[in-house]
Amino acid sequence: MANTESAIPLHAALSSRQVAWVLFALSMGGFAIGTSEFVIMGLISEMARDLGVTEPQVGHVISAYALGVVVGAPLLAIFGARRRRRSLLLGFMGFYAVGNLACALAPDYHTLMLARFIAGLPHGAYFGVAALVAAHISPPEQRGTAVGRVMLGLSVALLVGNPLATWLGQVMGWRYAFALVSLIALATMAMTAWRLPAGMGAPRTDALRELRDFNRAPVWLTLGVGAIGFAGMFAVFSYLTPTLLQVTGVGEGFIPFALMAFGIGSILGTLAGGWLFDRFGFRAAAIVLVWSMLILLLFPLAAQSAWAVLPLVLAVATMGALGPVLQSHLMDVARDAQTLAAASHHAAFNAANALGPWLGGMAITAGYGWTSTGYVGAATAIGGLLVYALARRDLRGRDAAAEAAAG
Repeated sequence: MANTESAIPLHAALSSRQVAWVLFALSMGGFAIGTSEFVIMGLISEMARDLGVTEPQVGHVISAYALGVVVGAPLLAIFGARRRRRSLLLGFMGFYAVGNLACALAPDYHTLMLARFIAGLPHGAYFGVAALVAAHISPPEQRGTAVGRVMLGLSVALLVGNPLATWLGQVMGWRYAFALVSLIALATMAMTAWRLPAGMGAPRTDALRELRDFNRAPVWLTLGVGAIGFAGMFAVFSYLTPTLLQVTGVGEGFIPFALMAFGIGSILGTLAGGWLFDRFGFRAAAIVLVWSMLILLLFPLAAQSAWAVLPLVLAVATMGALGPVLQSHLMDVARDAQTLAAASHHAAFNAANALGPWLGGMAITAGYGWTSTGYVGAATAIGGLLVYALARRDLRGRDAAAEAAAG
């Protein structure tokens, strides 16, 4: 029987209005995930007091979530290789709603650790499948923009979702913040079921073929660009508050404005990333990495002034442009490993989330000061450029071999 999912080119079957609604529904899922992923950072003190643990121990709960993302992305992608992507989106977001509800109801610290690990499992897989669906329902020349709009939900969460959930957690208790995320996830399921037509997703494949095509240099090198090149943003962001307080010399009331600037920059970067890929393809990754290196080198100087640091924080957040670029490029090089590669993209970015703060912390502990995170970040951007150069060389070699075989 013919595969009905691949029989209809969705960018021709759906109107621009229908596409916009689907992209909005998918970005709602990103908003839910982004709100949940970072909300603990604003509620650490409240959670520590309620659970009877230290703030560093609550930090381990953040790590448990990140570990869930890294583990869940490839496993759930393989599990979903032969399933319809509409069903996967609904299933992953339902999984996310249950996971966050479990966090809200966790009776003690260790149960919360387990619940956060479970909640992180569908994170990467959801974004991966959502990006594939967004590209599939959009004209080929607008793939990058469509992927950027899906990931925009994550950026908007930094600007709106996290402050809202943090306020709710402070006023009513931290458990209500996770309950809010669960409600947003359920709303995402309803919107997706309503707006994404049944039986119209994308071609499916089997797990063995996904694994075979995933285990190739173009895929691994692209993931490497993200895991290394994106670490600098996390190196700076993770230590932004103490840097502002102890180096810039501002009061605690200044911090929300810095976080707002970061959220705005993240939105601008996400939109710019899709635009850049649609115009420059994979070369956009080099553009973003060079830009990242320059702004990270300027960060230590800008941190000396309250007037200069806000625009620099905004600029650092625009590094998020790398996300849509690499996500879109993976679609070109992953062959039949589309779901696995797209999901693993978010595992790679969570690896960057672990690498950046670790390297930045080492520099600070060694006595180089809070602003040394900028130089650490610039070094990782250079590392990302080196991996990018290897990826470009590999692609040129493969193109030359294909031309020789055809000739």
